Amino acid sequence: MAGSVLNGVSLFTDLDVYLFRQGNHFKLYDKLGSHIIESGGVRGTYFALWAPNAKSVSVMGDFNGWNKHTHQLSSRWDSSGIWEGFIPGMAEGQIYKYHIESKYGGYVCDKGDPYAYLWEVSPRTGSKVWNLDYEWGDREWMGTRKSKNSLDKPFSIYEVHLGSWRRVPEEGNRFMTYREMAPYLAGYVKDMGFTHVEFMPVMEHPFYGSWGYQVLGYFAPTSRFGTPQDFMYLVDQLHQNGISVILDWVPSHFPDDAHGLSYFDGTHLYEHSDPKQGFHPEWRSYIFNHGRNEVRAFLISSAMFWLEKYHADGLRVDAVASILYLDYAREEGEWVPNRFGGKENLEAISFVKRFNEAVYTAHPDIQTAAEESTAWPMVSRPPYIGGLGFGMKWNMGWMHDTLKYFSLDPIHRKYHHNELTFSIWYAFFENFILPLSHDEVVYGKGSLLGRMPGDDWQKFAGLRALFGYMYGHPGKKLLFMGGEIGQWNEWYHEESIHWHLLQSPAHKGLQQWVKDLNRVYRSEPALYGRDFENDGFEWADFSDWEGSTISFLRKSTGGEKILVVCNFTPVPRRNYIIGVPSGGYWQEILNSDAAFYGGSGMGNSGGVEARPEPTHGRPFSVRVTLPPLAVVFFKPRA
Repeated sequence: MAGSVLNGVSLFTDLDVYLFRQGNHFKLYDKLGSHIIESGGVRGTYFALWAPNAKSVSVMGDFNGWNKHTHQLSSRWDSSGIWEGFIPGMAEGQIYKYHIESKYGGYVCDKGDPYAYLWEVSPRTGSKVWNLDYEWGDREWMGTRKSKNSLDKPFSIYEVHLGSWRRVPEEGNRFMTYREMAPYLAGYVKDMGFTHVEFMPVMEHPFYGSWGYQVLGYFAPTSRFGTPQDFMYLVDQLHQNGISVILDWVPSHFPDDAHGLSYFDGTHLYEHSDPKQGFHPEWRSYIFNHGRNEVRAFLISSAMFWLEKYHADGLRVDAVASILYLDYAREEGEWVPNRFGGKENLEAISFVKRFNEAVYTAHPDIQTAAEESTAWPMVSRPPYIGGLGFGMKWNMGWMHDTLKYFSLDPIHRKYHHNELTFSIWYAFFENFILPLSHDEVVYGKGSLLGRMPGDDWQKFAGLRALFGYMYGHPGKKLLFMGGEIGQWNEWYHEESIHWHLLQSPAHKGLQQWVKDLNRVYRSEPALYGRDFENDGFEWADFSDWEGSTISFLRKSTGGEKILVVCNFTPVPRRNYIIGVPSGGYWQEILNSDAAFYGGSGMGNSGGVEARPEPTHGRPFSVRVTLPPLAVVFFKPRA
């Protein structure tokens, strides 16, 4: 391509620059990066890059033979640190990088575009000029999603890793593309009755084995599976099938790849300069400087980008604890206290609150969720009353205690009864999601099915009981792919879920159990409408530690009730008495021991009659048959 950069072309106004420098510009993706525009009757690409400590910046790529000097950008006059220019004739799909010469120490580097919409397929590291034109077909969904996405609605989340949900073994075990996957995933999730899909990070990441949690392309879906429009198509298809889409988002840290954000213009631009604040010892990655206004604007613009351009219905924010605490994963002397001498990261806390305020103001019909593993208070409470502003929080305490309990031999469970009942003491302090996520089936922990004790029959019965208990317990639900079919192996990102297991009746029965749990959960407001209210839950009996049995009521605002009874031993219990609030017939609506699911077929012949015999402080009681290692749901007949 002949010619050089035409300067004087700009997408920035004085207001844009002011907001950017104040940290309050949340649509930087429309300004920074590369944008195909027409200027003076000539079509080409406008480039803008923030590199305040650069001496010079040029664009190089396949369009100019990767010449580092012919296409120089110019620095704006306003000391904003923004470099910009227009290259006539440069079109969509062309590959480029920025060649940066720093003001300091003779540092020279070639960087990908932090705001690129698309990158080359890894291990190549160039950015691509791209547009985001797409004709969406989900207008009806977007107009009504608040009615499906509010906190008093059912959330049954299916967590998916796009590279390993389903592959194409006939073609060398290659990835499915976004478009190939769309009908399969949308059809499967709809058939199974999940309400939401949560994608592990789709943002571009150089190392596939990071599962997406080492992000560099904060404005680009990974090109491993296709183009931005292909990913839009996947989201579109999920929406058209009534399924919400949650995206994992990682605003805490980023990898040290030379073409990425680290030491961007010869200075620590995006990260803290002090390694005690700017380098993560556990993940060997850099930590964002959340106190720098331009970095805050970069990150919040990224969040807004996925909500606006890709119609995401929610963001699950990864590793929130690592953002909140200055001493996270650090030993004594390896961290810098805040100005009050404490370990709280005040700048990052301010960022988190501002992020939630911004996204909920712009999109009140979405939800944010925090993966936060400590006892930090009011994570899911509004900032104006001192909270962090998230819509929900993962309940890591419930997950750890529950999996520990279920991994025990049933003969020992009576000595650990408190680990089963303790979660209710704090269940309503936050808006909790109950996560059985990918983190619980990796690093030698074993699969969920493999962690259940006993022979194969007991393992399947135990896993059905675990899922039944989770769906009865207050809190929204999250299950990682493969758990619903009882995969024996740990999850491995280089292969597909073991779908062939469904040829076995035991695995097929487990899948049907999850499907029916979703069906009943979605149809019964008592199981979801008051998830975050103390009045939505009531113990029937939690004192039978000797029998490792618990029973409780879930209640809706309309007065509906569901009785959930759990027997966590392999011993059947007949004529088991439970106090209930009303007489009449209590229908058995779910039984994890049904033969249909692979159980022994023991049950209550459709239901039981409540008698006027006071028990557990209630005026009526039912006598039920509790199958071994099973959970049974009852509903009073109207």
